[in-house]
Amino acid sequence: MNATSCPSRFRVLMVCTGNLYRSPLAECLLRERLAAARETIHVSSAGTEAVPGTPMAATAASLLAEWGGDPSGMVARRLTAALVGSSDLVLGAATEHREAAVRLSPVRALSRAFSLREFARLVRAEDAAGVVDPAARFVALVEGAAARRGSAPADAADDDVSDPLGASPAEARECMKRIAESVERIATAVLSDNRARSRVAESE
Repeated sequence: MNATSCPSRFRVLMVCTGNLYRSPLAECLLRERLAAARETIHVSSAGTEAVPGTPMAATAASLLAEWGGDPSGMVARRLTAALVGSSDLVLGAATEHREAAVRLSPVRALSRAFSLREFARLVRAEDAAGVVDPAARFVALVEGAAARRGSAPADAADDDVSDPLGASPAEARECMKRIAESVERIATAVLSDNRARSRVAESE
């Protein structure tokens, strides 16, 4: 995969265990942040142990609504090899979810699967310098992050978002904050070149 042979549609798959809390939160937040690129970037989610059709956790839906997201229609689906194989980027809530994706589709996912916070830590907007199309930017960002993995300082514990099911309200909000921080870093990298061009156009 490279920026010159970019797919017309870039698919991001968020993964957690039950697809009830962490991955649907990440899905909704990233979709909202990248709404301007919805024609070329598709965001979805799944769970390694999900029971298909189960509604999003009520606490997660409430938190999402507080952050301005729309939890309506969010139901769980099970992670499959086909879902991983059709994704251009897989982001797990924790390292275990990245590993699950790689086991299902090792050739496809090895260089395209990260934990959410790991990818946010590794992503650099300059990897897509000069690229305007959001899907093409995402391709370049994934390639850059994959190349950087292993050489950048890592904190494995910080790369995981703990499962907040059954947690206290404070812990649930901390989970939401960690997801939102990562989503913001990723979205900023995807959209930064377009923002820069918009500022130039406005100044002319």
